[in-house]
Amino acid sequence: MDIQKINRRHFVETDMYYRISLGLSSRLLKYENGIFHLEVTINKKWNKNYNATAAEIAHCWKTGNPELAYAIGCKVYIIDLKEKYYKDLLMQAGIPQGYDALKGVIFSRNYLN
Repeated sequence: MDIQKINRRHFVETDMYYRISLGLSSRLLKYENGIFHLEVTINKKWNKNYNATAAEIAHCWKTGNPELAYAIGCKVYIIDLKEKYYKDLLMQAGIPQGYDALKGVIFSRNYLN
């Protein structure tokens, strides 16, 4: 699976809308054992909580990418630029930042039973 190719396609097809209109950007980090990992950056325009954000973006990636169609779950790593405005400056300078929240999404209810 080519992660860079999937990220480029997502950026052109979906992420531009979310980034410009809604203030949310995301990228695929890895896919292993039926779980894909996303990094999500939230800015001032986005008004949903972390749980709603994780669920919406995970389902968006799963339905929008055929390579992820059979995933059973998703881990979402959230960077919140609303609360900590200085993180945006540090990220632009290439300094890695810690995550503000970690969320998990399971796509089918039958996996837990």
